[in-house]
Amino acid sequence: MAATIQPRNKIREPLGDRILLAVILLVLTVVTLSVLYPLIFIFSSSLSAPSAVVSGAVWLWPVKLSFRAYESIFHSSQLMLGYANSLFYTVVGTMINIAVTVLMAFPLAQKNLYGRKFFMILLLITMFFSGGMIPTYLLVKSLHMVDTRWALLLPGAMAAMQVVVARTFFQTSIPQELQEAAQIDGCSDTRYLLRVVLPLSKPVLAVMTLLYAVDHWNAYFDALIYLRSEHLFPLQYVLRNMLILNATDPEMLAGTSQRLRDQGFEQVLKYALIVVACVPVLIMYPFVQKHFVKGVMIGSLKG
Repeated sequence: MAATIQPRNKIREPLGDRILLAVILLVLTVVTLSVLYPLIFIFSSSLSAPSAVVSGAVWLWPVKLSFRAYESIFHSSQLMLGYANSLFYTVVGTMINIAVTVLMAFPLAQKNLYGRKFFMILLLITMFFSGGMIPTYLLVKSLHMVDTRWALLLPGAMAAMQVVVARTFFQTSIPQELQEAAQIDGCSDTRYLLRVVLPLSKPVLAVMTLLYAVDHWNAYFDALIYLRSEHLFPLQYVLRNMLILNATDPEMLAGTSQRLRDQGFEQVLKYALIVVACVPVLIMYPFVQKHFVKGVMIGSLKG
């Protein structure tokens, strides 16, 4: 007869560990709910009737479902132009950021680079000291970039912290033997970077792409300083004018009766604007999430 397999006894956790685990789960649940509830409230308010929002009837789910605010937003040429400008600044700016960061980090990761420590010190100094707003503006103005798209793309083309993270990744995660083998086969440094290093660097590239893209998408202060022409304004600058200065685009209120405005339609409109501004980042995150944690952990050692 075949021997019967006795079930293994599970090790019972001590009471103190179970209490600590329960407390941790409780705290994490409270933190998660405190973060999620404002988002759910804003989304529900944007889909509710103005009278329900003003009266405070909305607290979790939409009340008297209405898409009128979103219809008004997508009829606004000013907002759609800001949306297109932000997409341009985010895509082109992120591409410039990634290119400059990689081209800076890869040479600094080479142990045979002459003066490597000196350049690293200069890079680290910029993390603690900067020229300030006025010198930066004078520099941008002297380069004739004021009131141009380049003013939002070139001044912040590289972040020192991202260079340090990328350099650390190249040093710790890509074996030196790969470069030696490539050099024996006659591979140039440029080809080695494009064909070997970059395909193996997807985690850190995903992290940098997400961080740079979110920074570009949420930026409005540079536009406030450097831009004068309305056709160059990014979405966040347009939203600032609408949400803080109450400079609502008349096109969004066209066809809206005065009675509906009095009932709080502009308040619902502001909630819908916030939702529309958050959608691109929420869509982008799932595509890089699988690389995000790995890239952050690998680049966390600043050696």
